[in-house]
Amino acid sequence: MLSSALAAAVLLAAAVPATAQTAPDPTAFAAAREVQAQLKAMLAEMKPGQGFAWKPLVRDGSNNAAIEIWKKPGKPAVHPDQAEYAIVLEGAGSLVSGGTMPDREIRNPTLIEGSRIEGGTTRTLAPGDVILVPAGVPHWFGITGDRLVLLGMKLPKGQ
Repeated sequence: MLSSALAAAVLLAAAVPATAQTAPDPTAFAAAREVQAQLKAMLAEMKPGQGFAWKPLVRDGSNNAAIEIWKKPGKPAVHPDQAEYAIVLEGAGSLVSGGTMPDREIRNPTLIEGSRIEGGTTRTLAPGDVILVPAGVPHWFGITGDRLVLLGMKLPKGQ
């Protein structure tokens, strides 16, 4: 009798789905309605004359994908150790990338700014466009209309 009870326990343990023994899914996820709600809240929080707003949407430790709202162009920038990946969510604008930024000013270890890019390539931006600016490459976003909205991430160099 003891051996049949032991056999039944072994069979029961084997019948437990493998998913019950795996770690929880660490995926960060935001549904379209959450993206739109955050964008709407960010627009409502922006002050008159404010040219830029940034807020993480999903996170994985220190990594995040953030909504960026550009109402005014910023300064040309270089991120020495980070690539910049972005998807245009709404609005329109332009991207100037490549070339050189002759008057560099270090703001912090991850950001160098300047007043202009010489010899860069200009691209028109519209919803659905995907951008990947490698680490160390000068880039600048121009705005056409009232705003340019990006979902952006910084990626460590070489990854």
